[in-house]
Amino acid sequence: MTKPPLRLGLAGFGTVGQGLVQILGSNSAWVERRLGRKVAISAVAVRDASKPRGVALHQGTALLTDPLALAEREDVDIVVELMGGTAAARQLITMALSAGKHVVTANKHLLAEHGQELFALAGEKKVGLYYEASVCGAIPIVATLRESLAGNHILAVTGILNGTSNYILSRMTAKGLSYDQALRKAQKKGYAEADPYLDVEGFDAAHKLIMLIRLAHGRHYPLAQLPVMGISSISPQDIAYAREFGCQIKLIGQAQVVDGRISAGVHPMILSDAYLLAQVHGAFNAVRVVGDACGAVMLYGQGAGGLPTGSAVLADIMGLARDGCAPNNTGFPEQVLPLADILPPDQETTPRYFRFTVEDKPGVLAGLAGALGAHDISIHQMVQKVDPQAPDTSVVPIVVMTHAARQKDVLGALAQIKSFSFNKAEPVHLRVL
Repeated sequence: MTKPPLRLGLAGFGTVGQGLVQILGSNSAWVERRLGRKVAISAVAVRDASKPRGVALHQGTALLTDPLALAEREDVDIVVELMGGTAAARQLITMALSAGKHVVTANKHLLAEHGQELFALAGEKKVGLYYEASVCGAIPIVATLRESLAGNHILAVTGILNGTSNYILSRMTAKGLSYDQALRKAQKKGYAEADPYLDVEGFDAAHKLIMLIRLAHGRHYPLAQLPVMGISSISPQDIAYAREFGCQIKLIGQAQVVDGRISAGVHPMILSDAYLLAQVHGAFNAVRVVGDACGAVMLYGQGAGGLPTGSAVLADIMGLARDGCAPNNTGFPEQVLPLADILPPDQETTPRYFRFTVEDKPGVLAGLAGALGAHDISIHQMVQKVDPQAPDTSVVPIVVMTHAARQKDVLGALAQIKSFSFNKAEPVHLRVL
């Protein structure tokens, strides 16, 4: 007996929505063979129905201007939310779940902030809320953590989770560009928005990391408690010094288990060139997962774009078609996950990079070393850099690489060093992976 088509209602028809339609058009026979049924788009909701688009919809597809209507249509089995934003998307998903419809979304911001309530509602209604496309585009990290590595205790998740920031840092590293120059390049190529704040200040990566923590550890880590730092203050000077140490600077999202507690954050970090993550360039993403049974596993691929992200959306649609009445939303039986036992951020421990701008006079090195030592920070390397072309050669940078140091001790040492009269600029501090 032939199964009826699986009917979709799309909210939003931008880059990702059009990519999904393209894939469904070119791969329709393959998708039908995989599922044993057709996938059809019943309706699409857009802001402006008169706007010309590069991808044509199938004849008979309803074009709406009210996305909330999708939740009420009898010819929609799955609502696919691709609008972005939080307020309208939250309302649509709530209405769709309440009406007993499955939902597929690419909205990491919404799920990072309101995932607990939405997953609870989906569990109550026994419908699916799937979100592979919300983390790292085409990389199947959600399915990997939820299914493939489900039998592992996950010890660490470390990744380059934002393609915009990675592209900017890659251009700064390869071409010696300033941050502003590299940002303009990213905007010209379409990798960065006109307002790149969420990407470059680390919040897009933070939204994704919150979701990875849920999947990896079965715990809810409140977004407001996650330490986040972006890349807008990274200078070509520090990138050049990192290169001298055989390293690169990348924006890293990381969550790891430390003495049974979760230590997590998003920060620019210095990585040795020996790490595979250091070889991820341009607008690509990568995630490294360490499990107690599987060891280290790394996934790499395109983190954005119409076809890559559309591929992830379609994977969720097909997954819901297979999972039927028993959707696997959180990867755990409970839909409301318990709060994470968080390692206080001031207890985070990792090697460090410092750059101090100081007077070139006797006693400075001893003063810096003494301040670091007084706060239990052990120096691994210390280099005084002299630039004969600098306008003021009486002021020099000193670069210090340390062994593992606790954040509380780092902050104490920095406060002491800032009080020294020989300190002539704000010290630079980066974590080392």
